[in-house]
Amino acid sequence: MKWLYLILAGLFEIGFTTSMKFSEGFTKWQGIVGFFIFGGLSFWLLLKSMQSIEMGTAYAVWAGIGASGTVLMGAILFNDSISWTKLLFLFLIIVGIIGIKLSA
Repeated sequence: MKWLYLILAGLFEIGFTTSMKFSEGFTKWQGIVGFFIFGGLSFWLLLKSMQSIEMGTAYAVWAGIGASGTVLMGAILFNDSISWTKLLFLFLIIVGIIGIKLSA
């Protein structure tokens, strides 16, 4: 269950950062609401996961999921540039997350 909490926290972090973009500098209420809902859920689930997963491991996995997912959402929703080098480094982040989980 602890890893499910952590994975969900990472996914909600993607919603949190995407909502920041949709808020257009905190001028659009839908983005602001999403920011607080997704942010609150993300941090709450991260906190729950840290009750039984080492802090450094939990934070690294959470940040890696969020960073990777945010880059992909930027490319899909906002036409942010994506290159082979970005994809390579996203792959390395994912490999790092797997390595951290396996070593925990």
